[in-house]
Amino acid sequence: MRPAQLLRSAVHLLALPIAACAPAARNLIIDTDIFSDVDDAGALLLAATSPKANLLAVNINVGSTYSALAASAILAHYGKGDVPIGIVRPLANSSFFDTYAYELGEYASKVAYHFGSTSSNTSSSHQPLLPWPPSNAEKAADPVSLYRSTLSAAADSSVTIASIGFFENLSCLLNSTADSISPFNGIELIRRKVERLVVMGGMYPAGREFNFFGDDPAFAAHVVNTWRGLTPMVFSGGDLGGDVFSGTGLMRDESLAGKDPVREAYLWYTYGAARPSWDPLTVLFAMEGGLGDLFEYGNEVGYNQVFANGSNVWVYDEAITDQRFLKLRVSNETAAAELDRLYLDGARAASKGL
Repeated sequence: MRPAQLLRSAVHLLALPIAACAPAARNLIIDTDIFSDVDDAGALLLAATSPKANLLAVNINVGSTYSALAASAILAHYGKGDVPIGIVRPLANSSFFDTYAYELGEYASKVAYHFGSTSSNTSSSHQPLLPWPPSNAEKAADPVSLYRSTLSAAADSSVTIASIGFFENLSCLLNSTADSISPFNGIELIRRKVERLVVMGGMYPAGREFNFFGDDPAFAAHVVNTWRGLTPMVFSGGDLGGDVFSGTGLMRDESLAGKDPVREAYLWYTYGAARPSWDPLTVLFAMEGGLGDLFEYGNEVGYNQVFANGSNVWVYDEAITDQRFLKLRVSNETAAAELDRLYLDGARAASKGL
């Protein structure tokens, strides 16, 4: 072999271990209440555009047709129209109306209407819901069946679930029994297939937060208290993302005007103001698979106890070491800047067809 050929062969062999060690994308299921706050849309943007996430399914825990249609349009815009969507029943053609501060707009039906008609860029057997008419939301799967089929098809201990809303879907998964999809009941399926549950909900070390009490707090209590001991859990509380305001960079990029569904969603919802980042931070942590540069843990031992009224308290128990709650390692402004960078990177790549 000639010297030049030997050199090329050596370079090739040296490159092989590097490629083999490249981290695999994390298998992710998102359970979202995309409807009354736009940060769910930002979270979907992250999951759909990050090379760190292999988005397996999206389950919706609010029964608005527009929630399913908006999620479908967002995923398809970012090239993830093959990701199946489930939604809790019954469905209603309801839109969000801000009765709390009278400052926030409605975005889900607008995303569905303005972006749904073009959301057909998929080569998979899972077709986008093609939002109009709203009755097309009925094409969305039953969320428990979607959970069971997605988990059954996954390798053991390979799936991260990010809960960024209410808890009915997860509660029903826990209660599910063996069926034609899987011979395992919900608890055993979770124990076998789920690596970790990451929850946006609660206040730490104690308090009362909307995701735990805003729907039926019995579901939140059932999920959090029953999940104990099944797989590790990490909690991202209302105190973590409430002062991290993101979205302005995306809204100010005029090259994306009228083209990006999440950009327009933020504008329709906040009228140009930045928004708290509860759900994007939760999904970002879930995708990372570790603390990364932004996060640290607020505890070493103990567990989260959720009560019937939706309040929660961290119980310090040295015997339990597989539950954590998150704190920011960096300033709120640094965390917001990182989210804005990721939003823009994902949106711009999608606009260029990358």
